[in-house]
Amino acid sequence: MGINIDNIEIKPKPDFSRLLKAFKRKEMPDRVPFFEIYSNIEEAVVGGKVKKSECKNDLEYAIKLTVKHNYRLGYDYCWLRSPFYFERPGRHGGLTTEGNRDYIQSEDSLIKNDEEFEKYPWQDMNKVDYSRLDIMKNLLPEGMKIIPRSPGGVFENTTWIMGFTQFSFALVENPGLIKKVVDAIGARQLSLLKTYASHEAVGAVLLGEDMGFKTSTMISPDMMREYFFPWHKKIVDAVHSYGKPALIHSCGNLTEIYQDILACGWDAKHSFEDGILPVWEFKKQYGKEIACLGGFDMDKICRFSPEEIRKHTRSIIDKCAPGGGYAFGTGNSVAQYVPAENYLTMIEEAFNYR
Repeated sequence: MGINIDNIEIKPKPDFSRLLKAFKRKEMPDRVPFFEIYSNIEEAVVGGKVKKSECKNDLEYAIKLTVKHNYRLGYDYCWLRSPFYFERPGRHGGLTTEGNRDYIQSEDSLIKNDEEFEKYPWQDMNKVDYSRLDIMKNLLPEGMKIIPRSPGGVFENTTWIMGFTQFSFALVENPGLIKKVVDAIGARQLSLLKTYASHEAVGAVLLGEDMGFKTSTMISPDMMREYFFPWHKKIVDAVHSYGKPALIHSCGNLTEIYQDILACGWDAKHSFEDGILPVWEFKKQYGKEIACLGGFDMDKICRFSPEEIRKHTRSIIDKCAPGGGYAFGTGNSVAQYVPAENYLTMIEEAFNYR
């Protein structure tokens, strides 16, 4: 029958300092804190607890849903989506068993030359509406903070806007255009994340920036260093200037650029896949220099039985919790294809396991 949210054995007592200790790697929290970048199954978990008819609009409903979901499941913070996104090429829809999923083809491009760069609808950062921060602030239970995230990353948006095929050609044929696009995106990301960090209800800031795939980085490490890591460093420094931790989410095999990530000063790294580098192996190699977040492999959270989920949850905590610098969660996110029962089993076991 699955787990009923009303019966789940979690007694919430949010305390953001618990998560802060993980980010800073200086103290052991009273229990392993939780971390996700978002959940696509919030409605399946707590949808009946929030009445859409009682909300002013879809934004208020989404925020109330997140607050109810994260509080009930023992999180010490609430994730929050960006107030704007960079316009991308026309998306293509694909129907799956979980519903319609959008994707962008590598040939799709909005910027192929300087003329298209000038015509692109660049976001006016003076017109960004940050009211969602205050809406969530006013709904937060005592002890909780907000961790807002970026609208994709600097590298991600460059490849999405230009299209990966066009982007790849331009790296060789028109590096000046690459720099213009990267700088336009980087400056807006910096402004957004700096504003996030300045808000009193924000506890940390997250940049979502997928830079690799299963065997390597998406482009050469040298090109990442030339175009993208300078903006990462600026973002981290800006967030740190407000005394807030700077977190990075990135999928893929980043072996060749982990030292660059560390040099930028990121406080914590999220997204792990057992087939690339399990979270416990990452902690062995880099845990003294950066906190690690999540790590329950996405394939396993979908396929394991409830008892296997509980056993694997305990195993990850046993390997990663000692010494601190760790927060528990999935290897990527609570995607729409993750069975709600499996997710709740994982969370319940982690909350009660010491």
